[in-house]
Amino acid sequence: MADHLSEDEDERLGPAFAHCEAMVREADADRFLASLFIPADKRPYCLALYAFSLEIARVREIVSMPLPGEMRYQWWRDALDEPEPRGDVAAHPVAAALLATITRFRLPRQALIDLIEARVFDLYDDPLLSIGDLEGYAGETASSLIRLASLILADGGDAGPADAAGHAGVAQAVTGLLRALPWHARRGQLYLPADVLARAGATREEVLAGQRSPSLDVALAELRGLADRHYRAGLDYLAMVPLAVRPVYLPTMLVPAYLKRMSRPDYDPFRSIVDLPQWRKQWLLWRAARRLR
Repeated sequence: MADHLSEDEDERLGPAFAHCEAMVREADADRFLASLFIPADKRPYCLALYAFSLEIARVREIVSMPLPGEMRYQWWRDALDEPEPRGDVAAHPVAAALLATITRFRLPRQALIDLIEARVFDLYDDPLLSIGDLEGYAGETASSLIRLASLILADGGDAGPADAAGHAGVAQAVTGLLRALPWHARRGQLYLPADVLARAGATREEVLAGQRSPSLDVALAELRGLADRHYRAGLDYLAMVPLAVRPVYLPTMLVPAYLKRMSRPDYDPFRSIVDLPQWRKQWLLWRAARRLR
């Protein structure tokens, strides 16, 4: 069962959890809107996890060279390794809320450290060599986040099969990386696996130069198919997830709508990041929440 915080700790950490909520609301609309379907007593802790993920994901954006990014990641590793938070960690709102969440729900710290390790890849412009590498990256990041949030909603009980989070997270991450292709290409980074590009006859240089071609369209279609297969496999396992845990899977329910938009004949992978109007996201999430119940 969860280790409950004292009333004094709840009050002291209130601003930290509020900071996490504001951060997710501003930077991750999909997870924030989906979090509204999470029970109110568990929602702040899931938002603390999501805010941590955002902190780690945006390191590449705020550093000019890999070394400062490596130092930021080390700060987080140290914060997770220490039994009691030191002064600078306790003063960091996301770290304070995250550590309180870990303590309350006895979350495995190693999963969070593994997420950091996976994100080290973001600091460099190295290629992903294979679909397996892409799936591994997605599993350590998006899948891990779903699994950790599942443990919060399970509150010490059965969180369902890990494969549900595994497949759902890969579907969500691959879809997100395809949506962000124009942004990544502009900064010289590519998450399209080399084996997929080679099979299609596309080259890394063409993609980074923003050159659309029939071969690139073939490669992107293969990756959309990969995301769709994982999404469908995730749905099969989701049937075995307890009802109380299912709300943390809601962000992945937007995957089909994004894939459909990127499959349209007029889709240009370099024009803009594919998104949905907020009203449509809210409607899709509401409908999915009804189905999951």
